[in-house]
Amino acid sequence: MTTSTLRFPLWLMVAAGCLIAAINFGPRSAMGFFQLPMITDKGWTRETYSLAMAVQNLMWGVGAVAFGGLADRFGTARVLSFGAITYAIGLVVMAWAPEPAWLQVGGGILVGLGVAGSAFGIIMASLGRAVPPEKRTMVFGFATAAGSFGQFFFSPLSQGLIERFGWHDALWALAGIIMIIPLLSIPLQGKPAPRAIGAVDQSVGAALSEAFGHRSFVLLFTGFFVCGFQVAFISVHFPAYIRDLGLDAKWGVTALMLIGLFNIAGSLGSGFLGMRVSKRIILALIYFLRAVAFTVFLLVPATPATVVIFSAVIGILWLSTVPPTNGLVAVMFGTRYLAMLGGIVFFSHQIGSFLGVWLGGKLYDLNHSYDPVWWMGVALGLFAAVIHMPIREAAVPRLQGPAPAE
Repeated sequence: MTTSTLRFPLWLMVAAGCLIAAINFGPRSAMGFFQLPMITDKGWTRETYSLAMAVQNLMWGVGAVAFGGLADRFGTARVLSFGAITYAIGLVVMAWAPEPAWLQVGGGILVGLGVAGSAFGIIMASLGRAVPPEKRTMVFGFATAAGSFGQFFFSPLSQGLIERFGWHDALWALAGIIMIIPLLSIPLQGKPAPRAIGAVDQSVGAALSEAFGHRSFVLLFTGFFVCGFQVAFISVHFPAYIRDLGLDAKWGVTALMLIGLFNIAGSLGSGFLGMRVSKRIILALIYFLRAVAFTVFLLVPATPATVVIFSAVIGILWLSTVPPTNGLVAVMFGTRYLAMLGGIVFFSHQIGSFLGVWLGGKLYDLNHSYDPVWWMGVALGLFAAVIHMPIREAAVPRLQGPAPAE
């Protein structure tokens, strides 16, 4: 699929992709609001809930690779629809779960796989093939910003549904909203056309071998682990952390709303900057500033004002890593296997997410404090800032021949 062979107008594809990103990411980002009411009703521990959310993140990563490969082969719309159905079923099972094992199946495995199959990684690959290379990072920024708007919108919606109807019915309501995605996926029909290398299209195995033999791809893969650790820990545990500080629950809602709101600007900003500034520099700066923000927040007194300021700052830095990260994958390897290779990088993100979420609950139950995980986030942020600097922002030799890469 190229800009000359689009089945639907580009503006419609972008609009549909952005709406799907918002609906996909919104309920997922609101999972932290369900933790305390659910474990209170069920008599479970924070580690029980955290393990389910950790499994969810891990399955999201595994699914991103699998569904990315399926989308590259069979088309975007089919994968998005299947993912949405799986996502909705997972939320329903989570609402019904009579035992922790069913929470792991529904909220962990099924929701994780469903999110992966309908996430903006699949959307970005479709949009990335539809726009010229010089505009990809900008379009990736739009899709990421839409996901952030979903967080902004679904945070108060989810909390309101919980307060009015209870957490059980709130999960059912979110499952119903997810089922809008198959309809919205129609404009994103299509799959990548084979790109000939000599006379033969590159195989999946060759693409994987090329990627993991490329030093810059390995560094990018490693660095995205840190993003997952930091973001997932905050998504799941920040509302509870705010309550532990003695602040009203409304500040947890406000915090996640502000993170989503300010990340709209952050994602759009990193998308536009990625067209003009080195993407590796953008990523290194984001990770360094996250480490600084974590440190300051931990050292100053906890008040509603500091929560608001921290949420705004971390919101700008939240998913602003996604456009330059996916942009680097496209620069290095082209778009033939962008969904799969982007999914592999995202798998690293989700390994970090698994550890950030699970360690948050595990260490809290052991120490009655989230501080050790916060300081891990600081150290990892500095580590990520350093390892992004050697990344080479250039196409692999295969794409530097006389024939155009795209």
